[in-house]
Amino acid sequence: FFEGRTETAGTMSVVMHKPYHVTNVGRGTIRADGTLLLVQQVLAEGQPSKERVWRIHQIGAGKYSGTMTEAVGPVAIDEVGNRYRFRFTLKGGFSAEQWLTPSSDGNSGLSILTIRKFGLIVARSISTIRRTSQLARVSP
Repeated sequence: FFEGRTETAGTMSVVMHKPYHVTNVGRGTIRADGTLLLVQQVLAEGQPSKERVWRIHQIGAGKYSGTMTEAVGPVAIDEVGNRYRFRFTLKGGFSAEQWLTPSSDGNSGLSILTIRKFGLIVARSISTIRRTSQLARVSP
């Protein structure tokens, strides 16, 4: 899904803050070893632009692992039915769980991100992801 160009648009709601709009543009390539390299330019309303880099590879049937710039430690991804559950830890002891539900046509999807601290929800984001093009596979 993330191979090629993707665009994400959504709203982030953080406890005791005004919700803000977040957009990002991603470029994903599948490396020769099968690893997805996804580089995203993230634009959050009222904040400076930043780059986020994901590296994801399959470790078993319906199971993936990898890294993400803002994650502390590994990112674990499980295929659950027709959805994908991402779990990772962020700096400051925040735990994140993200559910990605691709549309039936494979060109868009819904992302719901929940961030917790001490088990309590402190932030939530709901976004729409659109795939806008595909790129060729590249070597490492």
